Amino acid sequence: MTNKPQNPMEMALALAEEAARNGEVPVGAVVVHEGEIIATAANQMKALGDPTAHAEMVAMRKALEVVGSGRLAACDLYVTLEPCTMCAGAIAHAKIRRVYYGAEDAKGGAVDNGVRFFNQPTCHHKPEVISGLMESKSAKLLQSFFLDRR
Repeated sequence: MTNKPQNPMEMALALAEEAARNGEVPVGAVVVHEGEIIATAANQMKALGDPTAHAEMVAMRKALEVVGSGRLAACDLYVTLEPCTMCAGAIAHAKIRRVYYGAEDAKGGAVDNGVRFFNQPTCHHKPEVISGLMESKSAKLLQSFFLDRR
């Protein structure tokens, strides 16, 4: 998918809403390369029966196909929820330039919570991180999703 982004975080939120409608934890991700959206994804763990099918992972895989290399150094990742340890590791290995995320994840997050992966000496690439983008909308979507399941 190649479009001029109006607002990548709004697109990520729309993808998260789509995930919720499909019974997935509502997380959406968008990869932007040189000002263009090159990949989008929502969580697909249930649909694919794959615990690694987090929105970030799926979007990065798609972006790698578009870029044609094993690195996303000129790319920014927009995601509605703070990445977990698995996703943070993949972000570091792909050498993503910048990560924007919405809601913090006190239980499963690994950027500003939990293991703080990018601050570990074993992490060889630390992207710039901008948190709190559309945080309220991202958090409300997640809260509503889990409230409906209790």
